[in-house]
Amino acid sequence: MEEVSKRIQSLSESQTIAMAQRSRALKAEGKDIISLSLGEPDFDTPDFIKDAAKKAIDDNFTRYTAVPGYEGLREAISKKLKRDNNLNYSTDQIVVSTGAKQSIANVVLSLVNPGDEVIIPSPYWVSYLELVKLAEGVPVFVETSIESDFKMTAEQLKAAMSDKTKMMIFSSPCNPTGSIYEKEELRALAKVISTKKDFYILSDEIYEHINFAGKHESIAQFDEVYDQTITINGVSKGFAMTGWRMGYIAAPTWIAKACAKMQGQITSATSSITQKAATAAMEADPSVTFAMRDAFAERRDLVLSLLKEIPGMIANTPKGAFYVFPDISSYLGKKTADGELISTATDLSMYLLNVAQVAIVTGEAFGNPNCIRISYATSKEQLEIAIQRIKEALIQLQ
Repeated sequence: MEEVSKRIQSLSESQTIAMAQRSRALKAEGKDIISLSLGEPDFDTPDFIKDAAKKAIDDNFTRYTAVPGYEGLREAISKKLKRDNNLNYSTDQIVVSTGAKQSIANVVLSLVNPGDEVIIPSPYWVSYLELVKLAEGVPVFVETSIESDFKMTAEQLKAAMSDKTKMMIFSSPCNPTGSIYEKEELRALAKVISTKKDFYILSDEIYEHINFAGKHESIAQFDEVYDQTITINGVSKGFAMTGWRMGYIAAPTWIAKACAKMQGQITSATSSITQKAATAAMEADPSVTFAMRDAFAERRDLVLSLLKEIPGMIANTPKGAFYVFPDISSYLGKKTADGELISTATDLSMYLLNVAQVAIVTGEAFGNPNCIRISYATSKEQLEIAIQRIKEALIQLQ
């Protein structure tokens, strides 16, 4: 009898990856699919980073490194955090992993016990919920809306807290909404969190460099929650290094040691070549990321202007990342030309894939049943064609 563990049975498949797989399969069949589903920059990794990787190979830097990452990379991360974020972390507080997703998994599995409550502002990145489930924690969702720019207030956070609260997980800039928490908003959250010293913040800052609003703000900057904060970052988004697989945490030393212990039994260190490439990225002046950021800002503005031409499509103006998260509830309850009812955002997503041949992701994957996520990490030309197709497909609904 074939039966996987209850642990695996409880996990859901990543709907972002699932939609990407469906679109690739349709492309393989010859369909002209435009994918706006994956969170992956369409830019190439900068040459200076690739050169560092080539040099590492030529220098035979090809052996195991220390589990939390080789010292040179962790020193570079420490300096980057001070330079860019005014955060003080020593190398023994930093753990490098095979992508920010593994970093998050390490933290959740190292801190959350069965029954512990984890506060997750909704909408949220798909893996937050699944990793909490894997740790047998209890997710506590805090609903946000397009009117509040999809951001949780300090009052909402306080109302969601209980004696069982162990952690909060959030991202800024946010996936899927592109929302950014401003310094005073973070200060207000920190003030609430500081009242409960066994309450930990997992702050996902992977989109730090794709920020159209100005200076990135980290919640760890507030002294009252520094010892309660785990900062997550990496190179995949800001440096167009998704396939290199490198993320890291900066955390209190005891948490860093726990995460290294966890990682030591699962993957050990990430690729030595990737670590050398990432060192070059960490040492670089942040201005090397500006051209890609500016290109994303132009695409955002294009997408928002095109979405305004679609009746009933409501979108706010995201200040970071490369997503828009429009409300499509006005289309729910309508029927296709074949008489099929569009009941959910998932139904609408599949309709757009099949009829418009555009792959997007249902908001249900991120905890919001009234929205869809559109990634604009592709060319302006493709975006114009894709949104015109979406418009034409939605007009056909009755």
